[in-house]
Amino acid sequence: MPKIIPFRAVRPTRDKVSLIASRSYDTYTKAERKARLDNNPYSFLHIVNPGYKYHKELSGQERFQLVRNRYLEFKEEGVFIEEALPAFYVYKIVNRDNETFTGIIGAASVADYKNNYIKRHENTIQAREEVFKDYLKTTGFNAEAVLLTHPDFVPLNAIFEEVMRARAEYEFTTTYRDTHYLWPVTEERLVEKIKAIYADMPELYIADGHHRSSSSALLSDDLDAAETPGEAHKYFMTYIIPESHLRIHSFSRMITDLCGMDKDRFLIKLDSIFKIENRGEEYIQPSKVHHFSMYLEGDFYTLELRKQYRNFKNALEGLDAQILYDLVLKPLLKIQNPRQDARLAYGKGKNDMLGAKEKVDRGTYAVAFGLFPATVQQIKDISDEGLTMPPKSTFIQPKLRSGVTIYEFM
Repeated sequence: MPKIIPFRAVRPTRDKVSLIASRSYDTYTKAERKARLDNNPYSFLHIVNPGYKYHKELSGQERFQLVRNRYLEFKEEGVFIEEALPAFYVYKIVNRDNETFTGIIGAASVADYKNNYIKRHENTIQAREEVFKDYLKTTGFNAEAVLLTHPDFVPLNAIFEEVMRARAEYEFTTTYRDTHYLWPVTEERLVEKIKAIYADMPELYIADGHHRSSSSALLSDDLDAAETPGEAHKYFMTYIIPESHLRIHSFSRMITDLCGMDKDRFLIKLDSIFKIENRGEEYIQPSKVHHFSMYLEGDFYTLELRKQYRNFKNALEGLDAQILYDLVLKPLLKIQNPRQDARLAYGKGKNDMLGAKEKVDRGTYAVAFGLFPATVQQIKDISDEGLTMPPKSTFIQPKLRSGVTIYEFM
């Protein structure tokens, strides 16, 4: 039932794509951003940080307008080109661990998002939605696709194989040692097949990009109310991949203090909820659901949820991030709002407890918890029940680079 359509992407010329492609702005350290901006005149960071050329920090509408100005300059200078025909884009990433992610970039319907054919599992923050909506409205383009997923489907794999027999339009490797490939698909026979495959699916699920999709829906409402001509604003750019290609990692939780308790008192409180084992200096990352790791005052611990706490009434209650919040963060450590409490911070990645350990050892935080990653089925079940996860419940790969395909709607 979801309507996914091809679009005429604005994208870099083949010779410059590796120079333009960048990670999301906030994933760089200040030093990394400066190095790229100083040494690479083609980096997409020059577009999203337009004040750099004036040695000035910009914000709000002033920044948004200059983002548009820089973008138009890149187009005028021939750094970007526009696809001659509407296209889907087969996009493949092979990462440093030799994991492969393959999917299709296309445009998804805002109406399908509103009607829950594109299902969400995270709450969004209204202020962030409004800011990004204003950004989109001023700049007129989006360079970061929403990541959608669906069950594996053999006919789609056949299309991937057929398209990828040809030479890729793009093939470039990043400093993260991920290799990216892109094939535009404009042949009418294949375009219609792809549209039909998605139309036959009952729904798609948002894996990553809840704020982007929500902001696109707000923008569509604004432009509809203003009787804006055209259809482009009724869609948003997506990267759609089969479930088996998703990689889900967890975010650790780090808390600044034990809410007035000493170590022994805190462990006694936890003992009524978990079976606890002190593992000393042995690095522990949870190996299965409902098992947690904890680092406290120089020691790692394993925490296994006791059976009396496993009578879950819905899919959300069985999510480890929710369990930790309901049984530890809120009642014991008095974290009332995990989105805003300054005492709570998050790490991410496969071995994020190593970073958390260092921060606890430095005294920045008092305790850290590691979680087993959520599964695709958990995400789907929570979405299907109309529930939403706590913040930072999932860190999902793959991550596309900004500036490789750009969706214009104004």
